[in-house]
Amino acid sequence: MTEKKKTGFEALAKTSLVTQEQMLEVRKRRHAFFIGLPREISLQENRISLTPDAVALLVNNGHDVWVETKAGIGSKFTDKAYSDAGAKIVYSPQEVYQADVILKIEPPTMEEIELMHSGQTLISALQLGHLKVECLQALLKKKVTSLAYEFIEDKVGGMPIIRAMSEIAGSTVMLIASEYLSTGNNGKGIILGGITGVPPTKVVIIGAGTVAEYAARAALGLGADVQVFDNHIYKLRRIKHLLGVQVYTSTIDTVTLGDTLKTADVVIGALRAEKGKARHVITEEMVTQMKPDSLIIDLSIDQGGCVETSEITNLSRPIFRKHDVIHYCVPNVASRVAHTATNALSNIFTPTILRAAEEGGVEAMIFSHKWFMKGVYTYKGGLTNEYVARKFGLKYKNIELLMAARF
Repeated sequence: MTEKKKTGFEALAKTSLVTQEQMLEVRKRRHAFFIGLPREISLQENRISLTPDAVALLVNNGHDVWVETKAGIGSKFTDKAYSDAGAKIVYSPQEVYQADVILKIEPPTMEEIELMHSGQTLISALQLGHLKVECLQALLKKKVTSLAYEFIEDKVGGMPIIRAMSEIAGSTVMLIASEYLSTGNNGKGIILGGITGVPPTKVVIIGAGTVAEYAARAALGLGADVQVFDNHIYKLRRIKHLLGVQVYTSTIDTVTLGDTLKTADVVIGALRAEKGKARHVITEEMVTQMKPDSLIIDLSIDQGGCVETSEITNLSRPIFRKHDVIHYCVPNVASRVAHTATNALSNIFTPTILRAAEEGGVEAMIFSHKWFMKGVYTYKGGLTNEYVARKFGLKYKNIELLMAARF
């Protein structure tokens, strides 16, 4: 029998050539968040992270939100408002901390950390200048992914939460100054600003950022004499442009600053820590040379302060005297106007949560965008920045805490 001639297909099959699937993008699965809003136990913290309107939007997008009873009462939001928005009202911290994502304001206490579970995400302030080592170690041990308000940045490098709270603090600080300059509070007994025939109040602002901008705007509107100090020339140039007035500006020179403080009525510390280091640009010796009953308001106290004599205070006992100078060093100034602050925070968190849900979760959003990863140093179930490792003596390979992130 003659050999059958092989077909072209048979020869092709023996070459082990097989069909290949086309690589197509797999549609991302939408992530549903289980969010808990605990009641703040820190002294006189009145803010909450989300308004009822924001909760309603999140619930309508498929997310579960649990709110601890009376968590919004300080911001004038009732349990009924949250319940009507679709949130579940729970009556104990143990219940609300079952959530996968905890949104709160103040840094977590050891009592609150004990209620957390492994794999949980915490979004809150951490105030590393005052954070206890035990709290950080407890978060690490529980493998809680934590995002600190003071490190969260947006795509263009801005800090939306810091910016919002700074606008509030800057607008509020002049109201605080007027209170403690009055005779009723045993102050100097002078009006903040000036009137015809009377020299204006002298306000010195350390720092030329957002707080300084809004504080200077308020002080100038009252007629005060404003002087701004900062070591960044571009910031000084920017604040002059934003204010539209030729205010006195200077770099932080020890001699010049010391001479200026001798005649100041109000000194506002609005200098942010750089690379995690607080800068005490106003020394105790400078404070001793200030006029009696003059006022220091250190708004950077949550990061260690920029005045050497500053000590952290609270809203129930906001001031103390040292060298006959009144010191106001409350870290949560925005809590004085909690309703406004809550609305500002809610406007930031709501679109962020919705965006993270579309990306498949918080960590999925982090690794989906190169710009989100800027400033992040290590990963092992979480991320951290160089400052935290250096401050607490931790090795990068052992850190499981997300402290520096960008939305």
